[in-house]
Amino acid sequence: MSTITYRPYAKSDEDAVITHILGIQQGEFAVPVTPEEQPDLRAVAEVYQSGAGGFWVAEKDGRIVGTIGLIGFGKDQGALRKMFVAAEARGREHGVAARLLAILVDHARANGITAVTLGTIERLHAARRFYDKNGFALIDPDALPTGFPRMAVDTHFYRLQLA
Repeated sequence: MSTITYRPYAKSDEDAVITHILGIQQGEFAVPVTPEEQPDLRAVAEVYQSGAGGFWVAEKDGRIVGTIGLIGFGKDQGALRKMFVAAEARGREHGVAARLLAILVDHARANGITAVTLGTIERLHAARRFYDKNGFALIDPDALPTGFPRMAVDTHFYRLQLA
């Protein structure tokens, strides 16, 4: 049985991460989003890995099977972005999503972030259940923190209070 490793994103991961994310967005969930509408995917170091943010990958047998990003904004806020786990690595038995979230939360706390907010879409039911089970509260779009980097496709928003 091969193990899954977790590590910070490296520039050499760029194409594999884009392929992973687009495969899930477009191929699996038919989300009408293109790489051009996600310029952050070609600027991970600048968008995510500066300030209080970060970006991590889960890798199995040399292949990216999970991603998660944190954008620091405002004085003490974080935005969870690009959390995607490959179908074969999903579920409690693999623990990939839970481990990626734990890495992000530990990093956020260590960097003074007091709340993590995210946006998602209606049809991602399993993702929304995952956020509910992990302490995120559904919030109204009007309650989004100032400066939250909102994606046009997002319709549901969640917040996890860390402090």
